[in-house]
Amino acid sequence: MASTCPVTLRETAPSERPRERLERCGPAALSDTELLALILRSGSRGVDVLQVATTLVARAGSIAALLEWSPAELRQVKGIGRVRSLELITVLEIARRTLAHRRPEKPFLRSAAEIHTHMQPLVAGLPVEKLWVLSLNRRGRLLECVEVSSGTANAALAHPREVFRAAVRACASSIICVHNHPSGDPSPSGPDVEATRMLRDAARTLEIHLIDHVVVGRPSADPTGRGFYSFREAGVL
Repeated sequence: MASTCPVTLRETAPSERPRERLERCGPAALSDTELLALILRSGSRGVDVLQVATTLVARAGSIAALLEWSPAELRQVKGIGRVRSLELITVLEIARRTLAHRRPEKPFLRSAAEIHTHMQPLVAGLPVEKLWVLSLNRRGRLLECVEVSSGTANAALAHPREVFRAAVRACASSIICVHNHPSGDPSPSGPDVEATRMLRDAARTLEIHLIDHVVVGRPSADPTGRGFYSFREAGVL
């Protein structure tokens, strides 16, 4: 179907700002750079706001890739200072949380790959390690996903009691633990292995099945190219 709001020579003139196109045509008619320009509102000395937005999209590769950018990375783009970087991070966090909750029906999670796909929108671009507990019913359908720990740039600490408190509260038959590595490399650390063994032993005592502990990273930073690591697949569980 042809666009109801085609771009004309008039629309590319300086007087045709993204805001006017938004009012006349709606948000779907705007390009990624125009949408970013509306958030940024104005450029800086010698740099037009559309130039700033164009540079952002070009350096990131796509507007979606900006989800993985930090405020410091945003400030490296000319025309974006501290305040604007924080405003952009806020908008991107809203987008991340929206993506994470736009699921009409809670899924069955049967493999590490499915767990990775499910968690990726929530995990992408986080600057610190976090640990989540995914509680499942007897059929393996997700009941709830609860963040139980948020740590530093390289550590997320959680005692088994916090992990299994969430499981007991949800009346879970089994759980999956997931944590992220901000570096993107999901290879487990020594503390990761130790924590997983503690969770395994606690699960046996409480008779709540620990299905897996999955570390989520990025394929580009993973030596295996998968972007995640499964303790179940590695034989630890």
